[in-house]
Amino acid sequence: MNSGRTVFAQLLDYLPTREFRKCVAQYRGNHRIRSFSCWDQFLCMIFAQLTYRESLRDIVVCLRSQSRRLYHMGFRSFVSRSTLADANEVRDWRIYCDFAQVLIARARELYRDEDLGIELSNTVYALDSTTIDLCFSLFPWATYKSDQHAVKLHTLLDLRGKIPTFIRITPAQLHDVHFLDDIVLEPGAFYVMDRGYLNFARLHRWTLAGAFFVTRAKKNFRFRRLISHPVDKKTGVQCDQTILLNSFYPLQEYPERLRRIRFLDPQRQKRLVFLTNNFVLPAKTIADLYRNRWHVELFFKWIKQHLRIKAFVGTSPNALKTQVWTAMCAYLLVAIVRKRLNLDVSLYTILQILSVSLFEKRPILQAFSQQQLQIAEGIDCNQLILFNI
Repeated sequence: MNSGRTVFAQLLDYLPTREFRKCVAQYRGNHRIRSFSCWDQFLCMIFAQLTYRESLRDIVVCLRSQSRRLYHMGFRSFVSRSTLADANEVRDWRIYCDFAQVLIARARELYRDEDLGIELSNTVYALDSTTIDLCFSLFPWATYKSDQHAVKLHTLLDLRGKIPTFIRITPAQLHDVHFLDDIVLEPGAFYVMDRGYLNFARLHRWTLAGAFFVTRAKKNFRFRRLISHPVDKKTGVQCDQTILLNSFYPLQEYPERLRRIRFLDPQRQKRLVFLTNNFVLPAKTIADLYRNRWHVELFFKWIKQHLRIKAFVGTSPNALKTQVWTAMCAYLLVAIVRKRLNLDVSLYTILQILSVSLFEKRPILQAFSQQQLQIAEGIDCNQLILFNI
C-alpha cells in the first residue's frame, strides 16, 4: 500500500528541474542517450552524498535493494555500476557546475539576511583553498610532489550563510594567487584573505573596481607611514596608519595609499598586521572581519568530514569534477531545505536524518520535527557546540 511519497522524492521538489534541463541541453548531455539520463546520474550522485556511499558498488547495491521504490523516487532507468561509471567518465562535468550556480543564487537569496556578528551591511567573502589528496597509482594525471598526487579546491565563500559562491578545481601546483584572476569583483563587497594572496598588482584591481580587501602583511613588508590615526588600545588595536608602499616594484603595482592596522590578539597574545584599502570602517571592525575568515577553514573541514570528496568513484578529471560539483549541489540543497522548512538545526543534523530516512514514506517536515523535539529534550548544558554548520 502506497502511503505517500518518499523523503527523497520530497527533497527533489526543492531542485529547479527546468534549470537542470537547460544545463543538460547546453552541453548536449543526453545526446544519443536512450537510458540512464543525466538526471538519473545526478540522482545517483546526490543519493551517494546524502547516504555516505563511497564506491560505485556501494551506490548500486543500495539502490537495487529498493528497486520497487526507485521510480517513485525520480529514477527512470535501471542503475548499473558500469553505466554509472561510464556516465561519470564521459558526461560533461560543466552540467553540474552550471546547475550548482543556479542553486548558489537561490541559497544566497535565502541567507542574505543572516547575521555576521558585525554591524556591516556589505557582502563579505572569504577566500582560501584546500588540497584534496589522491591515490598515486589511480590518479597519475594529478601530479603534485614526487610522492604525492592531489588537486586543489579554491573557494570564495559568502559568509552570510556559508554559501560557496565561486569554486575552481585546479592542479595542486597552481599557486593560490592565480585564483584572484578568475574572480568577478562586486563593488562595495569585502574580500578577506590570508597573506598567501598578497599580490599588489592583482589587489590594485580591487581598488579600481570599488571593492575592498582585507589581508595580512608579510614579515618583510616595507612601507612609508603617512598618517597615524588615534586608536583605543583597550580594543586590541595597537596602531592605525595610512601608508604608501616603499619598494620600487610594489609601488609601481599599487601606487595608491593603503591602510595598515596592527592588532594584538588577546587570546593568543599574537600581533597581527592587516592591510586594507578601506579607510572608513573602524580598525576593530577590520580585525573582526579577518577573524571571520576562519569560517572558510571550517567549511573545508566540514565538507571533507560530511561529504564524499575524499574517496572518488571515478579516476578521470571529468569524474572527479563531477563528484565534487554534485557534492556541492548536495550541500546547497540541504542548505536550501533548512531555510525553506525553517529548521532550527545544523546542516550536520539534517544530513544525519536524511541518511537514514530517504526511503521512508512520510512528510519530510515530520522527520525533522521529531528530531528537534528529541534534541530539545536531550540538551546537556555541559556539552559544548563546536560548529553550527
